Amino acid sequence: MGIDVGRRRAVFLDRDGVINRAVVRDGKPHPPTDADHVDVLPGVAAALGRLKAAGYLLIVVTNQPDVARGTQSREAVEAIHARLASELPIDDFRACYHDDRDACACRKPKPGLIIDAALAHGVDLRESVMVGDRWRDIEAGRRAGCQTVFVNHEYEERKPEKPDAVVGALEEAATWILSDPGGRPS
Repeated sequence: MGIDVGRRRAVFLDRDGVINRAVVRDGKPHPPTDADHVDVLPGVAAALGRLKAAGYLLIVVTNQPDVARGTQSREAVEAIHARLASELPIDDFRACYHDDRDACACRKPKPGLIIDAALAHGVDLRESVMVGDRWRDIEAGRRAGCQTVFVNHEYEERKPEKPDAVVGALEEAATWILSDPGGRPS
């Protein structure tokens, strides 16, 4: 797609499993239940600081279907975002509160959250990167025209197809993004 809606560069980040520790049940990641249970992963603050210092906007794009399923409130999700915003240099949070059956345009793997954030912030998606720990994140980034970095936690679920990089943590993703050996955002 590669929509050019501005000149700014961004790193789009999934939340659970990239920024904060996901709760893994039956081999699949789940969000923390409330702000008191948020555990920022080691190295995340430093990695985000490096990206911010290099001029990237930092935008969280997250699926939160438990709201549609009635097992978590929107207020709890927003409280988690407020907690993360108080600790980390994140510029914006975009959340999809729908479930798969809602057929919305914002639920990853659809690129709606990324495109909406790009429009709001004047971001050039061709010069931006999506970092995620699930196939849906990588596919959304690809559909939006971003480079993609897969944080592999070996979940027992479908793996993404052909991410631009595979890493073990956000620190490694930041190093890859900032290395710019030609072709990546500069």
